[in-house]
Amino acid sequence: MKVAITSQGEKMDSMVDERFGRAKWFIVVDTETGEYQAVSNEQNLNAGQGAGIQAAENVSRYDVEAVITGHCGPKAFRTLKAAGIKIFIGAGGTASETLDKFKRGELAETAGADVEGHWL
Repeated sequence: MKVAITSQGEKMDSMVDERFGRAKWFIVVDTETGEYQAVSNEQNLNAGQGAGIQAAENVSRYDVEAVITGHCGPKAFRTLKAAGIKIFIGAGGTASETLDKFKRGELAETAGADVEGHWL
């Protein structure tokens, strides 16, 4: 299974970025092999509008089945759900720690956005 974790850096020991649409990086990980790649989200860091939608479209290109983040706004939530991607919120710590929690089933899939749009 491939998942995307919002991150402040390019490595698995980087801290999770609590924002989805304005996360600095997405770390796309194959949960079976542990192989990963960092995907820049730089184009959305200072976007006036649409950061969540654009970020959702960006990660969906990597065929991820789930996104793991701290928080997710309504537009990003709808876009991810439309792409068939599950969303897990409440992540914290490093990307590696977060992936371990996900694998152990300690993160719950969210049924809706947990912040308003334009959350910075």
